[in-house]
Amino acid sequence: MKLKYIIYACCINSILLVGSCTKLEENFKGELQEGTSNVDPAGLLITAYNSLNTPYQQDQRWVMQEISTDAAIAPTRGGDWDDNGMHRAIHLHSWNADNGYMNNTFVSLGTVIYNATIVLNYNPNAQQAAEARFVRSLAMFDMLDLYGVVPLRQGESLADFRIAPEVLKAQEAIDYIVKELNEIINSLPDNGPAEAYVANKNAAKTLLMKVYLNKGAFLNRQTPTFAAEDMNQVIRLSKEISSSGKYSISSPGKYFDNFAPDNDTKSTENIYTLFNKNGERGGNVDRTWNTIAHYNLNPGGWNGWCTLSDYYDKFSANDERKGIYYNYAADTTSNKSKNFRRQNVGFFAGQQYNWSTNKPLMARNPATAPLSFSREVTIRTSGATLETAGIRPMKYAFDYAVTGQRNNDWVVFRYADVLLMEAEAILRGGTGSPAEATALVNSIRTNRGVSLFTSLTLDELLDERARELYWEGWRRQDLIRFGKFLLAWQEKQADPDPKTLVYPIPSQQIAVNPNLIQHNGY
Repeated sequence: MKLKYIIYACCINSILLVGSCTKLEENFKGELQEGTSNVDPAGLLITAYNSLNTPYQQDQRWVMQEISTDAAIAPTRGGDWDDNGMHRAIHLHSWNADNGYMNNTFVSLGTVIYNATIVLNYNPNAQQAAEARFVRSLAMFDMLDLYGVVPLRQGESLADFRIAPEVLKAQEAIDYIVKELNEIINSLPDNGPAEAYVANKNAAKTLLMKVYLNKGAFLNRQTPTFAAEDMNQVIRLSKEISSSGKYSISSPGKYFDNFAPDNDTKSTENIYTLFNKNGERGGNVDRTWNTIAHYNLNPGGWNGWCTLSDYYDKFSANDERKGIYYNYAADTTSNKSKNFRRQNVGFFAGQQYNWSTNKPLMARNPATAPLSFSREVTIRTSGATLETAGIRPMKYAFDYAVTGQRNNDWVVFRYADVLLMEAEAILRGGTGSPAEATALVNSIRTNRGVSLFTSLTLDELLDERARELYWEGWRRQDLIRFGKFLLAWQEKQADPDPKTLVYPIPSQQIAVNPNLIQHNGY
């Protein structure tokens, strides 16, 4: 049976949206279509869950949501990170329909949608069906957010790959997702943070909140509107999540519990996560270190991505989220055992230190240069700053206790985001007072070690979302909703054309699905 699942996972990317397939793929599809006796829906459900890892865990979807903003940049460093300008184009908003991220992310999210749909064909029990429909709804939400449309195989097109998938437009996709989530909530488990990696009632409610909050932006990206009834749905759902009693904002000093190797047992905030366990299943979470860490750090990495100084400056000096020494069980370095207490999570700026000797680190080339991460970074780095330009965010504490796949579950939804969405819905015309919105945000800030707001504007709320949710994959969506995605920022000029508010449909997909129509301007 495991071999069948491996074949299935390998084949599915090529048959998802394309009309033709190999003999192996045809035989395997035929086996799936013979009946339910040979296929375990529980195994198919795991496949659906696992297929979220690639787009989410600081890879495809993540790049399109973060590198396209003021929060992250992937500069070319000599011969590294050029990739034919693919990363630079995302940050500069100069992408086109042939950019590799367009097609890779489209296929990955489409794979999730297909994998989840297949579960429903093989007699799942009520909870399994509800979990699969949640996973599908999450991927559909991301597809809608990024591309403005959602291709969907169901009915005849699910059974016959010669039939092109139908394509849901924005309002149709919104209606579909809302209907799905409302229908499945009662069949989902009532899990809290300890089992956040299983689709659950509050995860479905959080996704519904995001649908209602972003609905106006999905329907009119250049001039979003926010209907009071949608904002009240956001507020209602947030209060239901709070009243469940399952979540609380992390205590002072515990913010990084949400991202630790044992975050499944430590976090008080995590509502939905992606499962990672060494030797069992998961993958790609290592990218959170590899993409930003210099070769000489421990963990070492590929010396690439960083944040921008204007974004870094949104944090006050005493903000825990900016970076601390985090004492956690999976830290087996001398930084812990010898009590060096060097910062090991958050934003790394300035001189870096060896966590085994406590001595200053040096760069690799030239080896005589201090490894000191500078505030300044350009889209192309060169010369003395090639290795050291840019402040590096490391949000997930490294799991030194294992070799191989790390155990940090990837965070998709957190309780802090729920409260911030509720505050935003109030400010956008939902039921509640400005004082209530301010109190919700202050309930987070008081535990992060920063001063409290006396009042709250939408601009201040956007900055608070930047501080609280940095590098979690929501920045582009936030900037669009707040009307700021087209503005200029460091290493990016103002967008001359609002077409960039939605990504182009990949050229490869238009070639094989006549139901897909390219957006204006691409």
